[in-house]
Amino acid sequence: MKKLFILLFVLLAFSSYSQKLSPAWDELTAPDFVTAVKQSEGVCIIPMGVIEKHGPHLPLGTDVFTARETALRAAEKEYCIVYPYYFVGQIFEAKQQPGTIAYSSELLYKFLEETCEEISRNGIKKIILVNGHGGNTNFLQYFCQSQLAKPKDYAVFLFQPSVDAATQAKITGMRKTTTGGHADEMESSTMMVVRPDLVKPEHASDESGADMNRLQLRNAYTGIWWYAKYPNHYAGDAKDANAALGEVSLEQRVTQLAGVIKAIKEDTATLRLQNEFYKESMSPIETKVK
Repeated sequence: MKKLFILLFVLLAFSSYSQKLSPAWDELTAPDFVTAVKQSEGVCIIPMGVIEKHGPHLPLGTDVFTARETALRAAEKEYCIVYPYYFVGQIFEAKQQPGTIAYSSELLYKFLEETCEEISRNGIKKIILVNGHGGNTNFLQYFCQSQLAKPKDYAVFLFQPSVDAATQAKITGMRKTTTGGHADEMESSTMMVVRPDLVKPEHASDESGADMNRLQLRNAYTGIWWYAKYPNHYAGDAKDANAALGEVSLEQRVTQLAGVIKAIKEDTATLRLQNEFYKESMSPIETKVK
């Protein structure tokens, strides 16, 4: 009986030890987090979105939901840690719409910087930004570039998915509309996969998502451009959205992100070159031509 008890104890202990870890940072216990950092090879994703209107039929947190689902699915394919819901992003262009949360520019930068520093302090030195909101794009590219301003012991990468020809052809064949860009057929279809309980397709035609083209300027950019086009904060027509289309679109991003996670795990050049750059930038007159 004693031997049987010992055997059961060992089996239970082994089962607990070998249990698959959640990739979600907020779901891990503190001891499991230590194991997760090792298992992830020091890679963490920050899935980013904002809180903004998505037409009359999608939830305000659409971008946050889709970015996190993309990250979690990719982490199931290629394990890494996924940071909790992150909604501190650039969304000044939707301040006129109910429910929008638009933080100051200073806070946007500082919050992301300190988040990265806290992730690094916890032993993770490779951070991938997965963006679910178009209005974040320029801000995040600037943030990545500004990592060269002063020495860091970690590297930040921005996931930039592309559309392969075969998948694009499949998507084109499935789509009923050809215009869009925000809360449209594509984004709504994706949300039908991610959080179908929050999608209200019966309201997709309650407002216009047409381009009103109210500003005519050539060779010039101004921040009011989006409002000039889409004052309803709805670009496209989502009435024909469907989960099958959403699954194709989502899986494409997931597969590409899993590949990026793997490549970043194997990458040794980024941090080495970054440290080389920091050293040279301290005394540029001593920098040697390569």
